[in-house]
Amino acid sequence: MTSLVRRRLLAAAAALPVMPAFAQSRPLTCGELTAAQTEGPFFKTRTPLRASLAEAGSKAPRLVVSGQVLSAQCRPVANALLDFWHADEDGEYDNSGFRYRGHQFADAEGRYRLVTNFPAEYPGRARHIHVKVQAPGKRVLTTQLYFRDEPGNRRDGLYRPDLEMRMPARIDEKRASEGFFDFVVEV
Repeated sequence: MTSLVRRRLLAAAAALPVMPAFAQSRPLTCGELTAAQTEGPFFKTRTPLRASLAEAGSKAPRLVVSGQVLSAQCRPVANALLDFWHADEDGEYDNSGFRYRGHQFADAEGRYRLVTNFPAEYPGRARHIHVKVQAPGKRVLTTQLYFRDEPGNRRDGLYRPDLEMRMPARIDEKRASEGFFDFVVEV
């Protein structure tokens, strides 16, 4: 490769955006563990194993949340347990069954994918999804995921910008959407 061609390639690469348009303002920093948050009063044990919490009769659009579970050294955490739960489309938690509750395991590359319906705001809180993440045989991380540009974020005392999912656009409660979040846990 000639030096002129090489310089042009390097100049072109330098002109590319560093972060995609949908990335959150604060990218993932390895070495920095995901912040812990309260599990709240509605956690239940023995949730069913399932990657889809979507409810057939829900009027709320679909939401797909995906990402990776990583170590502080940015290595994928295979078979990490992820236990999710959230309020329904009316802002209520199911305490008698397992609607909008379930757990799954990350694949060999630490990847997970959750399909669900958009949760509504629980009274006094911003829209959020609870999650417990555990590397095999290690301590459980309990935290919450938040939605970008939600009006409730400003008034929620628990909200943390570093726990916002990366989303391609402001959410539209009438259309399906995607959120992305990488968890960094102790291994």
